[in-house]
Amino acid sequence: MSPKSPNVPNPLRLLSSGRLRSVGDGAFDGLGLLEYLFIEDSQLGFVSPGALRGLRGLQFLSLANNNLETLPRELLRDLGTLRHLDLRGNPLRCDCALRWLLAWGRARPSPPEGRCRAPLPHLGVALAQLRPQQLQCQRHELRPFQTLPFSSLGAASVSLGGQPWVFVAQPELSACALLEWDQLGGRFRAQSVVNGSSPVSCHPVVVGDTLFLVVAQLRGGSWVWRRSGSSFVRHQALGQGRLRRPHAVTSAHLGGHLYLGVADSSKGGASTVFRWASGAFYPQQALRPWRRDTHLEFLELGGRAALVACGAARRPQVFLWGAGGFAPHTDIPHVPDVYAAKHFRVEGNVFLCLTRFLGDAKVVMRWEGSMFREVQAVPARGSLVFQPLLLAGRRLVLLGNDFAPSRVLAAGAGGRLEPRQELPAPSPRAFVPVTAARRHFLLATSFKGATQIYAHVTEDIGT
Repeated sequence: MSPKSPNVPNPLRLLSSGRLRSVGDGAFDGLGLLEYLFIEDSQLGFVSPGALRGLRGLQFLSLANNNLETLPRELLRDLGTLRHLDLRGNPLRCDCALRWLLAWGRARPSPPEGRCRAPLPHLGVALAQLRPQQLQCQRHELRPFQTLPFSSLGAASVSLGGQPWVFVAQPELSACALLEWDQLGGRFRAQSVVNGSSPVSCHPVVVGDTLFLVVAQLRGGSWVWRRSGSSFVRHQALGQGRLRRPHAVTSAHLGGHLYLGVADSSKGGASTVFRWASGAFYPQQALRPWRRDTHLEFLELGGRAALVACGAARRPQVFLWGAGGFAPHTDIPHVPDVYAAKHFRVEGNVFLCLTRFLGDAKVVMRWEGSMFREVQAVPARGSLVFQPLLLAGRRLVLLGNDFAPSRVLAAGAGGRLEPRQELPAPSPRAFVPVTAARRHFLLATSFKGATQIYAHVTEDIGT
């Protein structure tokens, strides 16, 4: 090896190359007079924070042509004599973890040598051209903001006139409540807008500039309400004779039409797809009679409208839009007890979050042209919510739990979920992102306790 060392007379040097993969704490103890250290052209991928401990005379350090993505903040802390650092040829990840290095380099005669390999905004950029402020050091967190003194079941939101409308189902109060932001008080308040009979879902739908509220009830039939002025009036009965025990409501615009899906969990009922036409929702198709469905999910697969139906008695079934209706396409194997399926997209791929009744894992699956395949199993007992959503521009998945803290996970590359934090949300049944006063919040309904609201907070943790 021919190290590119400074041309100085008789420096005390230590040279190393080959297959060195890591350097541990105190690796150079007893070499306090060492001035030049070269660990080059190796497979070095990790340097311990105390690796250079005691090198009080070190002036030149070269870690060139290795596999280093980052360096620990404490590595150079006591090296007051170090004048030059060579990191060329390493796949450096220029993010928050390296912000300290840029600040260190600004106080030296020459900045560290090397170029960023990631993330994309800094690809190929030399360390000498970066400022510490360019490396984002932000921590995202959800913090308790407000407790609403009532239990709730479902929640859903819609945007109309540039404003979010969030509705909460309150079975114990036999009402649907509208969540509003109080500008003067800087808090949320809930106002009952529709009185019903054990509503399990209060699902808002916008048609043109009119707001409708689909109220699925355990008693008294299900109804569609229309906003008129500052109140809501009954617009139509929904699915008379078809919906005996509605369990969940969903909607989507597919192929230029607005569809409404209601999952029915009664033994003799049938989940039904409705289509908006001539000012009302009309039954389009009955799905899976006698299946006791608990959830329907609209989505697009390969450019075609699709629907996933879930229930305890059968494996989840995927329907694709055909000649005038949804036709069975395939089922999802190995998960026969799915309570609900919620989808999200990452890098053009479609993923499903499957909430299971019994098993000890919630499953993430990816669509691969003709069927869904498992990507990841997330351990979780006692959970009936596994919900993807966008909050403050970040793709998150919320895993609710009845017996332990709920978990916040982030969807990374390939759709894999990584843990971020825990939430003390008691027995949650739905999570809904809410934006108010230019701030981001998360609503967590609870069937056994008070409804909780969390505020999204961003902190700069760099130095």
